[in-house]
Amino acid sequence: MINRIRDIRRQKGLTLADLAAACSPPTTAQTIGRLETGTRNLSLKWMEKIGAALGVDPETLVRSEATATVPVVATLGEGGAQALETVREAVRPTDMAATQTRMVIEVTDSTGPYRAGDQLWLRQITPAEAGRALNRDVLVPRRAGRFAFGRLVDSAPGRVAVLPAEQGRKQVIVEDPAWIAVAETLVRPL
Repeated sequence: MINRIRDIRRQKGLTLADLAAACSPPTTAQTIGRLETGTRNLSLKWMEKIGAALGVDPETLVRSEATATVPVVATLGEGGAQALETVREAVRPTDMAATQTRMVIEVTDSTGPYRAGDQLWLRQITPAEAGRALNRDVLVPRRAGRFAFGRLVDSAPGRVAVLPAEQGRKQVIVEDPAWIAVAETLVRPL
């Protein structure tokens, strides 16, 4: 098994000390370094602690040699595409914390900023956390198995207001939603 802690830590812009402090309970940078290099055994307990601190599924921290990787080969900024000094492994959008409920919306017809074929990856939150999702695209369940999707424009105890993605549509008020799912990742085929 190949340990991916260093790649994921660096991709998230964390130092050894940052990751050590983010663990619960905190550990030392030296311990994280030993786990990364394999000089210390990466137990299931350590995988769970480090996965939680990095915000990824613990299984993401290791892979077999037979597993195909997806490289990050360049960055794109104001100066155009720039090659990386060293190629690093991308963390796939499905590599999300197992403690959080995830779901996907598949776009079948272009609507608002979304095109047919897009996938929207969402993270489920409680209605009490709705204030953190203001001005973000959300999916909210409604009665009779229907949903409201669009920009969360208002949140009050017991209700939320969603402005649909399509132009000219009125906001939808959802009373006592069971949950709210916040769009976090857009996967768009080219």
